[in-house]
Amino acid sequence: MDTFTVGKHLSFYAIGLSYKKADASMRGKFSLDGNAKTNLLHQAKNDGIESILVTSTCNRTEIYGFAEHPFQLIKLLCENSNGTVEDFQKVAYVYKNKEALNHMFRVGTGLDSQILGDFEIISQIKQSFNESKKLGLANSYVERLVNAVIQASKKVKNETDLSSGATSVSFASVQYIMNNVPDIGNKNILLFGTGKIGRNTCENLVKHTKNEHIVLINRTKATAEKVAGKFNLIVKDYSDLQLEIQKTDVLVVATGAQNPTVDAEILKLKKPLLILDLSIPKNVDENVKTNENVTLVHLDHLSQVTDVTIEKRKEHIPAAENIIEDVMAEFLNWSKTRKFAPTIHSLKEKLGSIKQTELNYQRKKLENFNEEQAEIISNRIIQKITNHFANHLKSEDTVVDESIEWINKIFQIEAVEKQ
Repeated sequence: MDTFTVGKHLSFYAIGLSYKKADASMRGKFSLDGNAKTNLLHQAKNDGIESILVTSTCNRTEIYGFAEHPFQLIKLLCENSNGTVEDFQKVAYVYKNKEALNHMFRVGTGLDSQILGDFEIISQIKQSFNESKKLGLANSYVERLVNAVIQASKKVKNETDLSSGATSVSFASVQYIMNNVPDIGNKNILLFGTGKIGRNTCENLVKHTKNEHIVLINRTKATAEKVAGKFNLIVKDYSDLQLEIQKTDVLVVATGAQNPTVDAEILKLKKPLLILDLSIPKNVDENVKTNENVTLVHLDHLSQVTDVTIEKRKEHIPAAENIIEDVMAEFLNWSKTRKFAPTIHSLKEKLGSIKQTELNYQRKKLENFNEEQAEIISNRIIQKITNHFANHLKSEDTVVDESIEWINKIFQIEAVEKQ
């Protein structure tokens, strides 16, 4: 089995944690905001990491990259988040080489999403790649890999019904509101935070509740006004948050803050309030539950919503896995060819040099030496020999690194460092 190394002793790893083993509190510890991701990438570059991708969403934080040992990547994550190595060991995972590739394909195609078939992660992978490439931290291998994952994601989305039906974290939150708040069309709804999940939730609220009493608040008012304009909603200043919470029946919190922005102190309630916290790290302090008027629901609870749509999606998992298998096989074939191509080229040059030496000798020795015929015959022999070696290196059973080493020894070829 090929080890997918791009340099001496380097292997491809996927390290991280997700909703599967890490609860919202633990995911919050390892969550990386924009600044933390940038700092991590710069540190990776200083540490001599050749290629790396970093993703951090509400459901997972992951690093994909080349390293001599996975601890190089784990160290980067822990030093740029609030998580510790001890925490990591309890809830995280480490995948190497082919397992790491398979994991990345499953993540990118929605098979590993908290809500099956949710494709929002693929845009995160694209963004992460672009950030790494700007810093010179995405080599040709990773670029080809990301493109393959994007290709697989598109094929799964277009050729299967894995993403059929309206189901996502934002839609699940609206479903919960509609199922638990009577007469929702006439209730006051306050959305605090207008990031991607906030915008999607807002769109679903407008579409499914027919509610005309939705208020938006964001730290940056201009951002909220941009979203509100699209749906003809009301925008209030951040300074009005406490007052607006007193008026509302449903509060949806979807900010990107690293610490809680809503706690018991700002709740001066005279009526029941349903709070949905869609943020990672949590943006609503658990102490709000000391207020008897409050019902607090977190992202993880909403993500457990399994309705008919999800059950139908499960039927299409085998088709999605077949697509992944095909696209990944193409990538692995490219990867293997990329690895041995320089060796085959050097072998051809070596055989060409042997040919030229022999032709020069025969030219002097034979009076009627047929230059043209000798060239044709010897070139065909060289092509057949190199084809035999190439076919051997392409074989599933071949350990490419070992075979390349033997070819280099036998033909006295200097090892070719691949860029």
